[in-house]
Amino acid sequence: MIAAIILILLGVYLACGLLLAVPFVLWGVPRVDPRAAKGSWGFRLLIIPGVSVFWPLLLNRWLRGIHEPPTERTAHRHPAPAPNQMPP
Repeated sequence: MIAAIILILLGVYLACGLLLAVPFVLWGVPRVDPRAAKGSWGFRLLIIPGVSVFWPLLLNRWLRGIHEPPTERTAHRHPAPAPNQMPP
């Protein structure tokens, strides 16, 4: 019974994602990421599964009008402080 409910909810989630994926691939991609706007139709077909999974995040970015992807925050992008600037 619980497994059936989980599968139904997962199906509804993915159905919502597929419903969003088509308009997002046609009109939303250029608005969310200008570099992806020049992507081919093959690229747009390849991103449909990812859009259907991450649809809440992409819908939020699309509705807010955010045009640049977020900057990655890793140790490689933020170097360690110099030895003379480290706290004692």
